[in-house]
Amino acid sequence: MIAMAFACSVTGFSQNLKAANVPPAVKEGLKKTHPNVSVSWEMEESNYEANFKQNGKQLSCILDSHGQILETETIISLSELPEKARKYLDQHYKGKKWNEIAKIEKAGGETNYEVVMAGKEVLFDGSGNFKEEEKEEKEKD
Repeated sequence: MIAMAFACSVTGFSQNLKAANVPPAVKEGLKKTHPNVSVSWEMEESNYEANFKQNGKQLSCILDSHGQILETETIISLSELPEKARKYLDQHYKGKKWNEIAKIEKAGGETNYEVVMAGKEVLFDGSGNFKEEEKEEKEKD
């Protein structure tokens, strides 16, 4: 169920893609940092999304057409969320259930956290400071 929620939340406007339709450069780009993983591919706008499990964690990488990883999203537990973010959630969303929590690492080194709740995504910076609340995007297939 968590994997399904993860796939729905990270895909946004995406569509399934057969591995045969993924350019070799994209596959090689993923293989450099995540070798020997079994991947399901999707298109996300003009980029490629690789969904896979590694070391017991569910991950998603967004790659450009040249195989450069633009961001990596890892599903994490509440205890892995920075303390500041946990306190913020407890204070502003007390009693609300979250569907998933993800750590988002961008290519430039920026880290953010995302907490997905019914109809919304709450975003935090790498230190756990609140950034914004967004309405959750519905997947279009």
